[in-house]
Amino acid sequence: MSTEPLSRRVPPMHALAAFEAAARLGGFAQAAEELCVTPSAVSHRIRQLEQQLGMQLFERAPTGVRLTTGGRLYLVRVREAFVALAGAGRSDAAGRVRLRVSAPPTFARQILMPRLPAFLQERPEIDLEVHVGNSLLAEVTEPADVAIRWSDGKALEGVFHRLFDDRIGPLAAPQYIAAHGLRTVEDVVAAPLLRSPLLPWRPWFQAAGLTRPEPERGAAFNDLGMLLEAACAGLGVALSTRRLAAAWLDSGRLVPLTDITAASPNSYYVTCASADQDRPEVAEFMDWLREGLAG
Repeated sequence: MSTEPLSRRVPPMHALAAFEAAARLGGFAQAAEELCVTPSAVSHRIRQLEQQLGMQLFERAPTGVRLTTGGRLYLVRVREAFVALAGAGRSDAAGRVRLRVSAPPTFARQILMPRLPAFLQERPEIDLEVHVGNSLLAEVTEPADVAIRWSDGKALEGVFHRLFDDRIGPLAAPQYIAAHGLRTVEDVVAAPLLRSPLLPWRPWFQAAGLTRPEPERGAAFNDLGMLLEAACAGLGVALSTRRLAAAWLDSGRLVPLTDITAASPNSYYVTCASADQDRPEVAEFMDWLREGLAG
């Protein structure tokens, strides 16, 4: 049995992280960007790892790098170790499992929360943490095992699935409609249009046969729930997907102004990192959410 300290026999974590990122992303430059270091730092860390292991992990060429056979075998072991380390803080001796979910605020309140009791009844061993995520950021700001993202799907990474399709259309409070005599499409576009960077007006303009540019004036909100509440308060006309606005529509606080709708340019996606997709609690939560919202 070796008497050498374990810290000297185990490769440095920063070297293992550089190796895994370069293998997953296909290059040192891409790994450097993800790890917020320089490509030369990634190259140095991987050479340090190769020296300690006594084996070459990558074949280097002017066009990029490619894993050697030994590198591919070692990558499997590194990923298994990373998964084990990640899982160390997610469960305890009593069999409890922690699941962290990030979701945009309005989705969390209107769609996720009413459904969570059913999921937790089926999985009572899960300790659930729900974090509110900013829909405008490309990445979640807190660690999450599963993230709900409002996106067109183009910039998503890892494993992701669209939860449902939806239609968008203008909504307003009944009193506001009556007070301003909103009856036609022309009346709608002449009214104060509430804005959000999450949901532009232009797709609906096009569906209504209008060539108007995106509104540049009027109140703007970075949360769709605030946008709908602003419409309820009589600040103007809101554009929203019908499914997200269901609670406001069902209560009669908001009503559609026209039958003309357009396909929403963004949708809600459920996502996770590729390394987490086989964790039972992650896979079951994602499948449960997709099945519950299908159709």
